[in-house]
Amino acid sequence: MRAAVTRVSLLILMLCTVVAVAQVAFAQQTQRRTPATGEKEQPNEIAPATAPTTAEAAEKVKTPVGVQPMPTSAPVDPKTFVLGPEDIIAIRVWREPELSFAAQIRPDGKITMQLVGDLDAAGKTPEQLKDAIVEKLSDYLNKPEVTVSVQSVQSRRYYITGEVFRSGAFPLVVPTTVLEALTNAGGFREYANTKKITILRKGQIIKFNYNEVVKGKRLEQNILLENGDYVVVP
Repeated sequence: MRAAVTRVSLLILMLCTVVAVAQVAFAQQTQRRTPATGEKEQPNEIAPATAPTTAEAAEKVKTPVGVQPMPTSAPVDPKTFVLGPEDIIAIRVWREPELSFAAQIRPDGKITMQLVGDLDAAGKTPEQLKDAIVEKLSDYLNKPEVTVSVQSVQSRRYYITGEVFRSGAFPLVVPTTVLEALTNAGGFREYANTKKITILRKGQIIKFNYNEVVKGKRLEQNILLENGDYVVVP
């Protein structure tokens, strides 16, 4: 009888011990999760973002829909290209950085330069403008060396609109035919009517059948474009 009572007592003691250990473990776990009174819970640390490289940034920045960049102009021949209003030119005087600058030709066809004042630029080639600047600067400098280059052609343009992949304004730097202009526009969209292309020129409507020209027929249609022409692809 005494042995049975002893075994029961030991069993009860073991159960009490297990329960006590479980309660202590639960209390410790709760204490770790709950911040003490007056303490603020620390937010999770977030690693600082890494700045994208130039290449990654350029990849993410796309041209907005419907906006086409100005095509790169062909090289300008300084002996034959005639400057006009709005053209952007760069003038460099050797060893004279204060006299070197870029300028846009004003609507009146002139530019302004230190020491020289106003100069007629429109109607001249870059070579002729260079000679005029050299002549003016010779009053102040000994044998000035000057270069004039065209940075951007804005005075001579043609326009393409309609069912092409790249519509908009294009610089008319070198003699350009209708076929060459359409090539610059990236080709035709799926439903373009290539038989009924028109060129609008100062109130005139000139017809152009692309299908005939590419087959070598009626090549007289493939005219040279002029400043201000609109090529319409229906």
